[in-house]
Amino acid sequence: MRALLVRVGADRTDAGGRWNGPIDRATGAFAYVPIPEPEPVRPGMETPFVRWAPAIERLGVRLPERLADRIAHADPDFGRLTYGDRRERGKQIRQKLKGGDLLVFYAGLRDVGDGRLVYALIGLLTVGTIVAARDLPSERWAENAHTRRLEIGETDVVVRGREGASGRFERALEFAGYRAGAYRVFPELLGRWGGLGVRDGYVQRSARLPEIGDPERFLDWLVAQRVGLVARDN
Repeated sequence: MRALLVRVGADRTDAGGRWNGPIDRATGAFAYVPIPEPEPVRPGMETPFVRWAPAIERLGVRLPERLADRIAHADPDFGRLTYGDRRERGKQIRQKLKGGDLLVFYAGLRDVGDGRLVYALIGLLTVGTIVAARDLPSERWAENAHTRRLEIGETDVVVRGREGASGRFERALEFAGYRAGAYRVFPELLGRWGGLGVRDGYVQRSARLPEIGDPERFLDWLVAQRVGLVARDN
């Protein structure tokens, strides 16, 4: 088994919408909020940001006005259990993963209490299939953000997760903090997970997807957290 960590969700970068999704660090309650969609989408397949407003408001936060009329790049799509990627990251997924392997998603969230940035695991896909996005028939285009686009890229891939073993976590799991000039996995978790395939647990945005050293030990740790999986975005 192999397992890759993938950062997703709205963040402070221009591409991320200049805003982080909310989390209540005390309880782990959070809202998964995607990044804005930078490319044209097929008519009727748009996912407007207002779809995420109720989940955000439950945490006492409002969706920024600048995002209210934007279309979201809803990826991963926890409702349909898919994830798409392209270029270098898409290549790594195709080369490294197969059925039964893991894509583990994390996000930089903003604590509704003290405004602290919180790096947290928010869900996973147990890989069922990995296919070139261009190979998906038109009746399946609505399943993922990369095939909802008017133009499907040559390097785009779509991962479909196994039902019952994939989904959004019922609560977020904080796993990293700021040290040595960057956000890095907590040292005790690096030991529990068998290490990470990047220097000293570095998990800020990068074209290289960090690989969990011992996925079986990671799953043992995850089971011990007693966090459920749900097949929905929020």
